[in-house]
Amino acid sequence: MASNSSKYLAANRSRLLKDRMARWGVTLGGSMVLIALLMIFFYLLYVVEPIFRSVKVEPLTDFAAPGQGQTLALGMEEQGEIGYRFDDQGLVTFFAVQDKPSQQRQAGQVLLQQQLLDAADITAFDATLPVNNRYVYAMSGGRALIVQPKFSVSFPNNERLIEPYVEVLNDGQPLLIDQQQRQLNQLVYEYDDATMQFAAVTAAGDLLLTRFNANEDFLTGAVTLEASYQQIPFNGVIDELEMTPDLRQLMVRRGERIHVYDVSSDGNVSERQLLISDNKAMGKITTVELLAGASSIIIGHDSGKISQWFQVASDEGRNYQFIRSFDSGNSAVKALVVEYYRRTFYSVAADGELNIFHTTSEADLYHQRPAGVAVQQAVIDPRANHLLALSDGRLHLFDVDNEHPEVTWSGLWHEVWYEGYPEPQYTWQSTSGSDDFEPKFSLVPISFGTIKAAAYAMLFAVPIGLAAAVYTAYFMSPSVRKAVKPTVEIMEALPTVILGFLAGLWLAPLVEQYLPGMMAVLVLVPLAIIATAFIWSRLPTHIRSKVSDGRAALLLMPIILLVGYFAFGMSPLIEDWLFDGNVRGYLTNELGITFDQRNSLVVGIAMGFAVIPTIFSIAEDAVFSVPKHLTQGSLALGATPWQTLTRVVLLTASPGIFSAIMMGLGRAVGETMIVLMATGNTPIMDWNIFEGMRTLSANIAVEMPESEVGSSHYRILFLAAFVLFIFTFIFNTAAEFVRQRLRDKYSSM
Repeated sequence: MASNSSKYLAANRSRLLKDRMARWGVTLGGSMVLIALLMIFFYLLYVVEPIFRSVKVEPLTDFAAPGQGQTLALGMEEQGEIGYRFDDQGLVTFFAVQDKPSQQRQAGQVLLQQQLLDAADITAFDATLPVNNRYVYAMSGGRALIVQPKFSVSFPNNERLIEPYVEVLNDGQPLLIDQQQRQLNQLVYEYDDATMQFAAVTAAGDLLLTRFNANEDFLTGAVTLEASYQQIPFNGVIDELEMTPDLRQLMVRRGERIHVYDVSSDGNVSERQLLISDNKAMGKITTVELLAGASSIIIGHDSGKISQWFQVASDEGRNYQFIRSFDSGNSAVKALVVEYYRRTFYSVAADGELNIFHTTSEADLYHQRPAGVAVQQAVIDPRANHLLALSDGRLHLFDVDNEHPEVTWSGLWHEVWYEGYPEPQYTWQSTSGSDDFEPKFSLVPISFGTIKAAAYAMLFAVPIGLAAAVYTAYFMSPSVRKAVKPTVEIMEALPTVILGFLAGLWLAPLVEQYLPGMMAVLVLVPLAIIATAFIWSRLPTHIRSKVSDGRAALLLMPIILLVGYFAFGMSPLIEDWLFDGNVRGYLTNELGITFDQRNSLVVGIAMGFAVIPTIFSIAEDAVFSVPKHLTQGSLALGATPWQTLTRVVLLTASPGIFSAIMMGLGRAVGETMIVLMATGNTPIMDWNIFEGMRTLSANIAVEMPESEVGSSHYRILFLAAFVLFIFTFIFNTAAEFVRQRLRDKYSSM
């Protein structure tokens, strides 16, 4: 007895130890899952957080402005190491803006000075858009001298050395702008490839347009400039001139009116539009600038307001229209400074305040005097990392942290009016072949595409998956179930890339070619099943008794195949009969429905095929696990098998069935390869079943390899992943909540 007791005690100790180890293992595993989810959550937040940081303008250094006289223009090279200054004495001065002890350079140290022309010879001055980086002096005798600051980069001793120099175009010779050699009081200049174009205002108030076309001799290679001169009729005093870099448009400001002229490729000028600013709402115009890309006009007003105008398509063609306004305070706008490539601009107020805005996102990013400096003039470097400001004869260098001005919460989730668009829209377009392109980062179209793809997939998968699960678990004979259930579950192991490949290259052309047949299948197959069941029920009992109820459904398989074959065979006849031989043309021309080969119907079928095994397996287990005493008791009380199914089995299994649906939905929301290969990846917002979509997961897969690490595009893709994470979290949380309620409600059965 003592020996048996000791054995029992040893067995109990071993069992208790195993129980503890199992409990610890399960607890550790669950905890690690939660920790992994939290790490994913916080890592996504870590990557996304910088796009919502506020702008920082931090002082670096300041020094006395080198050179002479009044500053006409400031500039910096792209590394923010060297600045330059044009003054009204005809002198260009290059200077270091940061200390570099290794090269014995100190901030403010003059690196190069060059006298371009005599101060008495200067009558006007202008600068091109920052991206073109040229400057022009108007000289007496109706001439102009074009200057371009340049920088050579070398790496002695593996250290970057930047050396400035000046290039004076046309071999240092001024160009004749006015054939009558009159004094030019105002001047604007831009160039495009081999063409240079000037607009000038003479002392008498005449408006001139001069073009120079470069012609290269085929034999000698010598380049000559062919000039064309014309005077543009204009009444009134001209306050300001602007010209687009493509040389197609000239803006002439007279008071609160801006005349927009079209310039043809051969130099002919015609007035296109008159822009009239609202004095009462905006105040008087103080300055006008072109935004990066030259598609928008930015107008500063003495009220402190700034308005943006760009061309919008209308019945009269593409005309400029007031789009939005910004408020820089109560002080008049003294100057506007635009960035080289982004739609960000800086305004300098009369009271010395610096303001930073981004037009597309309508973001007010910065409003104050940086480090207490009253800014009089400012310039931003090409990379938008450094700001050089002039104040009371001193230059102040600031570090600007403004990496993601185009990203705002409203820009991601609200309609945005992009340049050239007829109205505000939800748009995702991250890249283009043009440097003037403005990225569009609305997450709405791809979030909508995710929901659309999941909805059509579930519309296809839920009825088939649940019906198959209920029949397999409740009606099918055990021997057939042993073969059917593993077969369907094995389908879940099929790689989705294979399904996407088949959907994109085989199913999509098939649906396009046999679209009427495909629609006929959706109608004829259910009717054929119902008709077959009706006929089967009317057959003599001795015939029906030869096939058990659990195997009767197998008789439907050849009927379904025959009906499907018949529908596809009749597809060309249906198309000729009902759609005049062109169903796509009928949809497009008669119904106004766009048809894409890779569309939501294809995605619904392919992704539904991938989701069906998930729904089937979980739902079938839930139905099959309903206790037998419940079904047997129901049948014993006189209920029919169908009544038992609907009023006992399905209610008891409802928590598991709901879990199956939500698991399938989670699978559909996160699916990548099928939607990537079968949708066309068009980020549009339309429930049209014959159009494609772009989903969050597919968008990440397509664009993440091409995105620049740390860029706005890169971080927004992580934000898309975060949104996808939140989607699945919400679905799973809702599913668990509903499942628990259903379990509590029907657990007492």
